[in-house]
Amino acid sequence: MHHTPGVGPATYARLLAQYSDPEAVFVSPNLAENISDRSRAALAKPDWDRVEKELTWFDDEPNRHIITLHDPRYPALLKQIADPPSLLFVQGDVSLLSQWQIAVVGSRNPSASGRDTAYEFARYIAQGEVAITSGLAMGIDAAAHKGALTAGKTVAVIGTGLDSVYPAKNRTLADEIVLNGAVVSEFALGTLPRAENFPRRNRIISGLSLGTLVVEAAIRSGSLITARMALEQGREVFAIPGSIHNPLARGCHRLIREGAKLVETAQDILEELGALAGAQRLAEVEQTETEAAPMDDDADYQLLFEHLGYDPTEIDVIIQKSGLTAEAVSSMLLLLELQGQVESLPGGRYVRISS
Repeated sequence: MHHTPGVGPATYARLLAQYSDPEAVFVSPNLAENISDRSRAALAKPDWDRVEKELTWFDDEPNRHIITLHDPRYPALLKQIADPPSLLFVQGDVSLLSQWQIAVVGSRNPSASGRDTAYEFARYIAQGEVAITSGLAMGIDAAAHKGALTAGKTVAVIGTGLDSVYPAKNRTLADEIVLNGAVVSEFALGTLPRAENFPRRNRIISGLSLGTLVVEAAIRSGSLITARMALEQGREVFAIPGSIHNPLARGCHRLIREGAKLVETAQDILEELGALAGAQRLAEVEQTETEAAPMDDDADYQLLFEHLGYDPTEIDVIIQKSGLTAEAVSSMLLLLELQGQVESLPGGRYVRISS
């Protein structure tokens, strides 16, 4: 049925309502209601060879799975959306799909700051045993996956079959996700990257997740489509504000004006997650991380704090006096800002926040 032209999630649901099970559709396809002649003809002469090849591909590796809508492993959150995929093709840890997830999406061509922010937010959130879900695209998606892999798990939802990777540059990243997370698709093997596949993919990204974080996005972008779908699914939308002069911040600013939650630190999202899920576990993880702040046991962080006080200090001064590299200082300041220990000020200045 999945290979039948014209049989998408809505038609699949209608056919199951009419027949006792999918097999019964093939026994008497002429009785099928509300489907096209093309679909009815395809049901009468299924391409079983193609089905067998696909099943063989999934049987070749133990970490390849086909999850039906009625499989107990099918993620409950995704089943709640209006048009859940009738099948999910998964490579990796299938149990991860039923764990708490936060989607992180954004521009394919982000600023350096946006890329770093996505990486650090994902890394920080993944420490709390929340999986980071994104779309394996270049830019923000890739940065979020990489950040999550340093501290936890990540889920990549793709717009092709599992036997291909798009973009090809993310092949190595996809392989890492298979080993430390899961790659998910609703598309059959051999499906190529077509423009219409990606909005369909986006509804799965948001549907799997408790909330969606938009890091950087232009006014017209796929990330805003994902955010809109999240709202339609009754999920939370988070957005990071940026400079009014940055065109990649305008999408986030629009979302905030329309009711998305403005977030400045990853802790903001963790706190919201605790309320959404009605659980104390994230708060406990968050408290543990705060108590084990990097400055307590890392010589570089101690050196940085020696030259960063409670008065605003320019980043160039910190770099010069500490002797640390500009890249190291920028990364540490961003992490400390996410943890709520440092505040960034206009003009490239930073200040410690008293606890």
